[in-house]
Amino acid sequence: MRAVALLLIFWSSLAVAQPAAPVVLLTQTGAIGPANADYLQRGLEKAAELAAQLVVIKIDTPGGLDLSMRSIVKAILASPIPVATYVAPDGACAASAGTYILYASHIAAMAPATNLGAATPVAIGPETGAREPAAAKDKSEKSDQHSPDAPPTAETMTRKQTNDAAAYIRGLAQLRGRNVDWADKAVHESVSLSAQEALEQKVIDLVAADVPQLLKRLDGRKVPVLGQERRLATGNAAVVDYRPDWRTRLLAAITDPGIAYFLLMIGFYGLLLEFYMPGLVAPGVIGGICLLLALFALQMLPVSHTGLALIVLGVSLFAVEHFVPGFGILGFGGIIAFVIGSIMLIDTDVPGYRIPWQLIAAVAAAGAAFLAAIVGFALRARRQPVVSGHEQMIGRTGEIIESRDGDGAAFARIQGETWKVRAGIPLRRGQQVLVTGIDGLMLTVESASNQGDAR
Repeated sequence: MRAVALLLIFWSSLAVAQPAAPVVLLTQTGAIGPANADYLQRGLEKAAELAAQLVVIKIDTPGGLDLSMRSIVKAILASPIPVATYVAPDGACAASAGTYILYASHIAAMAPATNLGAATPVAIGPETGAREPAAAKDKSEKSDQHSPDAPPTAETMTRKQTNDAAAYIRGLAQLRGRNVDWADKAVHESVSLSAQEALEQKVIDLVAADVPQLLKRLDGRKVPVLGQERRLATGNAAVVDYRPDWRTRLLAAITDPGIAYFLLMIGFYGLLLEFYMPGLVAPGVIGGICLLLALFALQMLPVSHTGLALIVLGVSLFAVEHFVPGFGILGFGGIIAFVIGSIMLIDTDVPGYRIPWQLIAAVAAAGAAFLAAIVGFALRARRQPVVSGHEQMIGRTGEIIESRDGDGAAFARIQGETWKVRAGIPLRRGQQVLVTGIDGLMLTVESASNQGDAR
């Protein structure tokens, strides 16, 4: 019996000596977009590879794109590792899309002096008009019920988006056992809460000053994950800080609407320059790379296809202006199409995801300067005399090198070439003549001298 007891003590000591599974720390700062979604998803995959017991997402965001937020929420809901979203540091917020991520997490925590809420979805696309009055609103609702094929108004679209977002966050609240009523108000009324208020209203699970304190308070807590209950042992767990790598930084750079737009313009103009002057190689290579990067970034952003088509039309009109004598009309139309398309390109009003108007103005000005240069070159070329072809022979002088009395024709050397010439007067060898017309390979000439041509 003593041997069995010693063996049990030995095995228990080994179990105590075994280190706890690590905790993976992810950081989300700024507006939520495609790069953040990719980083957080890969972070959850990394945590699974490390057999981590918990993933902590330290978040500070004013919101972001709906598609990116939903992809993050899906990754959290499918994660085999429990996720704790922690709003920090002091003064941070989890507004709009951040509130949805907080509600979707297995554990919701906040630092003091932080806030969350204002989860009303931002309108997608440009505003089409003023808000409808109540009577018009009731009428539009009835119209929607009786005419399903009628195009929805801006008010109707906003209402549909808001109701969809409210249902989405209520579902997350019910899944995690959090305050459903407040979640609904956060969407419909854009309300917000401080950290202490959120704790009192059971919107979050706890308040912690920093990550070490958060892990101590989570030590021993039981968390349901995919139908199974996990017991956390985070008191002395090692923290693996998984920072954004070069891929995330590159993706964040090219998915910035301003940079994606700039790459698109470099791509268009690089290929256009290569089209104008084949053989330069560099503009075509650089333009092709930039265009592919821009298209990759735009397919991850909420892009208006109409805006993109207008930009392509504008650049095409620039190209046509170079070959068709439109006297600037095609180019001017291209500038208008280009500016309107640039304004419409990014189809969202989320802060941080609009193309700066200064960039649009600068690119439009560059296009106008390009157009002015083309028109100027065309007008200058029209004023210059013809220097090639048969037409350039008109007005040239030459010398008769052989005369024939039979058919009245002769041969003359004009600009180093021998031409058959004809005149209304007799021509003699050595006489200077002036070209007045051309008929096939026969030149019509007259005497270049003011004196008589009598023999």
